[in-house]
Amino acid sequence: MEPEKTKSETATAVKSIIRALRHRNFRLFFGGQSISLIGTWMQRIALGWLVYRLTSSPFLLGFVGFAGQIPIFLLAPFAGVLADRWNRKRILILTQTLAMIQAFILSSLVLTGTVLIWHIILLSISLGIINAFDTPTRQSFVVEVVEEKEDLGNAIALNSSIVNSARLLGPSVAGILIAAVGEGMCFLINGISYLAVIAALLAMKIVPKILKPHGSRVWHELKQGFTYASGFAPIRAILLLLGLVSLMGMPYTILMPVFAKDVLHGGPHALGFLMGGAGAGALAGALYLASRRSVLGLGRMIPLAASIFGIGLIAFSLSRILWFSLVLMLITGFGQMVQMASSNTILQTIVDEDKRGRTMSFYTMAFIGMAPFGSLLAGFLASKIGAPYTILIGGITCLLGSAFFANRLPALREMVRPIYVSMGIVPEIASGIQSATELAIPSKNPG
Repeated sequence: MEPEKTKSETATAVKSIIRALRHRNFRLFFGGQSISLIGTWMQRIALGWLVYRLTSSPFLLGFVGFAGQIPIFLLAPFAGVLADRWNRKRILILTQTLAMIQAFILSSLVLTGTVLIWHIILLSISLGIINAFDTPTRQSFVVEVVEEKEDLGNAIALNSSIVNSARLLGPSVAGILIAAVGEGMCFLINGISYLAVIAALLAMKIVPKILKPHGSRVWHELKQGFTYASGFAPIRAILLLLGLVSLMGMPYTILMPVFAKDVLHGGPHALGFLMGGAGAGALAGALYLASRRSVLGLGRMIPLAASIFGIGLIAFSLSRILWFSLVLMLITGFGQMVQMASSNTILQTIVDEDKRGRTMSFYTMAFIGMAPFGSLLAGFLASKIGAPYTILIGGITCLLGSAFFANRLPALREMVRPIYVSMGIVPEIASGIQSATELAIPSKNPG
């Protein structure tokens, strides 16, 4: 009887982890993303290696990262307004198609041996513009493919798990392909992989949402969304910590080719393993969050995860041994994922539907939009003081930010308690968040 009971408990636990997959549209979304994101990570790794191979410049590594991400910072708020106004599924089909074309152009330039650094910068800017509209729309689209709100946190965690499964597999495959046939094949495979997510979107049956007529101008709605997102201290705290970590911590990925080649004395394989290690840690973090039955304790997890991320970066900057650096990448990836996904889950759970796109655009600005400034800063610092010291400074800054956030939790808790009572959120979630000093946005805002 004991083994049968154990098997039953295991099956129940597995069903709990993947419970969001019972929704057909989310299964399609999950499947399409699983394939496409492998190609995305292959392109990211290949692009960094290509830039460093062509230029041997840490600054240009940072500048290409800046060029590819600055459009997200500038355009994401406007994209959020459009995501609230227009059909999100159609926006995603368009953005994924354009991203596919970008990958095919890049692959053709590399495979024909005609690629120059200005081609890479221009195409990176183009993809950044596409992603500026794709990312907040995709973040706010998740709620449309999960019919039951209590499964939303699980869906976000599962979505994070496929991002990081791809982050684990994609760089490893990219490292092998770069060494064998060059970077161009990675870009070509990425272009082909977009067909999976486009097909999945076309196969979805989404109940059309009722779009309210918008008589106001985009600027007015943008201001309204900003007031909504910034007018409450707890949500400001989440976004500010996320933005700080993205600015000072996340650029470690830009400098990975420097560590792989010059610090750890490896090659494309080492780069793939390092990024794969971070992906494995992030996958573990995503699965941990998916296994949770409620959001109980996520408030405490945000500063704790940011601290784990910062400590991982500090230790990584001091390591000169490849296997030890791989272990540290596991820790770093775990901390980064838990902080990011916990913040995402809180926002998605409580945001008003008519402001979801705009709120997630500010999340996108904090998580991705700050990265270009971090890339530029990291590239500049690495060219002056070296990549290891640059990562060390970033890790220390993340630790300081998490400590400040944790210090403010008691005050934030006092602001939150009456809000969840008035919002009438699902009892288990409301109780969990309230008990765990969780954070929220009021449903009614003067803005």
